[in-house]
Amino acid sequence: MAGGRAVEPPEHARGRADALVGRLLDGRYRIGPRIARGGMASVYEATDIRLDRTVAVKVMHPGLGDDDEFAQRFVREARAAARLNHPHVVGVYDQGDDDGVVFLAMEHIPGHTLRDVIRKESPMTPARALSLIEPVVSALAAAHRAGLIHRDVKPENVLIGDEAHGGRIKVADFGLAKAVSADTQHTATGGVLIGTVSYLAPELVVDGRSDARADVYAAGVVLYELLTGNKPHEGESPIQVAYRHVHEDVAAPSEAAPDIPAYVDALVARATARDRSQRPADAGVLLHQIHRVAQALRDGVVDDPELTADLAPSRTAPEADELRDVSDDTAPEPFDPIAMANYREHTTAFEQLPAPRPPIAAAAPTAASPAPTPAPAPARKPSTPVPVITTARRRSVRGPLVFLLVVLLLAGLGGGAWWFGYARYTTTPGVLGVTEQAATSELDSAGLAADIGTPRYSETVEAGLVLGSDPEPGERVLKDGTVTLVVSLGPERYDVPTLAGMTEDQAQDAITEAKLANGESVEKFSDKVAAGSVMRSDPAAGTTVKPDTPVDLVVSKGRRPIEIADWTGEDAEKATNALEKRKLVVEVTGEEFSDTVAEGDVISQEPTAGPLFKGDTVQLVVSKGPELVEVPQMRAKGVEAATQELEALGFEVAVENSENYIGLGFVFSTSPGAGDMVAKGSTITLYLI
Repeated sequence: MAGGRAVEPPEHARGRADALVGRLLDGRYRIGPRIARGGMASVYEATDIRLDRTVAVKVMHPGLGDDDEFAQRFVREARAAARLNHPHVVGVYDQGDDDGVVFLAMEHIPGHTLRDVIRKESPMTPARALSLIEPVVSALAAAHRAGLIHRDVKPENVLIGDEAHGGRIKVADFGLAKAVSADTQHTATGGVLIGTVSYLAPELVVDGRSDARADVYAAGVVLYELLTGNKPHEGESPIQVAYRHVHEDVAAPSEAAPDIPAYVDALVARATARDRSQRPADAGVLLHQIHRVAQALRDGVVDDPELTADLAPSRTAPEADELRDVSDDTAPEPFDPIAMANYREHTTAFEQLPAPRPPIAAAAPTAASPAPTPAPAPARKPSTPVPVITTARRRSVRGPLVFLLVVLLLAGLGGGAWWFGYARYTTTPGVLGVTEQAATSELDSAGLAADIGTPRYSETVEAGLVLGSDPEPGERVLKDGTVTLVVSLGPERYDVPTLAGMTEDQAQDAITEAKLANGESVEKFSDKVAAGSVMRSDPAAGTTVKPDTPVDLVVSKGRRPIEIADWTGEDAEKATNALEKRKLVVEVTGEEFSDTVAEGDVISQEPTAGPLFKGDTVQLVVSKGPELVEVPQMRAKGVEAATQELEALGFEVAVENSENYIGLGFVFSTSPGAGDMVAKGSTITLYLI
């Protein structure tokens, strides 16, 4: 499995053949069965015939691979991904183009995906969820430091090796999404929407632009899913889900699982804030926050208001668009073109209607009481003209007075606006890159007060110098106001802790607490360190390194077992040399006569088989050969007497007549002769005279 998607059934089970199966790509990769398929590529198990190893080959779908411009982008991003050397990133070995087939050769990870774990275990405890998300965020942090954004973080792209591979968690598909999305639209109706919609950050939905904080958002959604077993936003269509990402906050996990501490809710809220300025700047910052929360969980902390307040995103006023959405709950979702068109047409017509007139104070006549018919006016008589007396009209002062008042009001408003909007402000001086004391003096000279904020690490600004200010240099600040200074702690570095003698679990916990990353663990035999204990680390203890630097462990397998052979019946000197060469101690516990084992050979060995360990003792009993007895003088003795004496000494007796036999029946000579040393059981021949 590689590429982070569900394993497919074999080709014959689907009833169709795959033209790539059996093909040799680039003269090197023999394509085997397809093991996964996604929206942009298929993944095959393959054999690297040059290095004789199993790899995963990701092949772009023809619709993408045929585009030369896309292929070039894909190659560039593949090279960037290949530069990521991290224990939790799927390694990229090779890339190529074989007659239009654009492919990647990657590390093959047999096992399952994080999606399978979610199906089986979720909802899970916060400690378990953080242990699964921590390697993912660690991999993203390494990518962000290298300037690479994943853009498609989801459980399907998190691979978990089987037991044979140590269950290691690795993130796949770095660089692929960026290659595809370079010139495509992130809309519901046109182009390609890169990234699974359930994990898309709001800014990707709105304008298609993203940075490291989009990966942070996706990781926060995955953490929510681990904690609750559900995705935070559901809908009948991908468009509805995308709409909710833009307009709805991710709910607190404790609403679904009440036992979750408030500071875990705050961690999820910070990572999934819709306003990306409220999120951690990149995965490295999120990883640090995860370490803090994990430590609180390990310490059994039920509630930590200070940690919760530190992690929770600050409340900001909603944007104008959001206010309009809230005030008009009849508006359809903006991603439905037809509904939006109907809505706009309806609202436009409504806005064109004349405004309703104010009600008339007098009551209108009712139907029951018809209006009275006016009486005809009486006829007037012709009137005689009467002279009109006129007087001089007095000039009204109301107009100039009102004008003066308006002018004064406008002047007051303008003056107030000038004062409140400009005059009472000054410009924040530039105090970056100087010492705290110098910055404070500069602010004091400008009539401003200095407040020291939380210091931060910096790779570019030396420790003790001002890293930033709030407001920033050049921004407006109230006269006699306060400027918060952020002082640099210098590069963030941590010492590798002393891990020798710890168990592997203890060492990994110590590495995590030191804000470093767990690397590979290699087992080696040791005659001095107990099995299961750490022998040493790489980098070595006391080495000062960057945060999230992988620390590899060498773990003792205990004493090296030594298998031995049974040397019984073999030359004792040869056996001693062979055993001592294997760092064993040989002890000859005795020498014995043996009628069956030759002199100098091993009669017995203890123990006869292993395993033994360096310095253990092997005991040998060495043969002296058969026991020898001197043949006595038998001449002139009778046959019976000589026979009895020799048999008593352990000999066999044979009787023969000598060449000079004359019938006396006495022993004339023996063979072997008298005085010879002969092994017991040997035959002594008596020659009679």
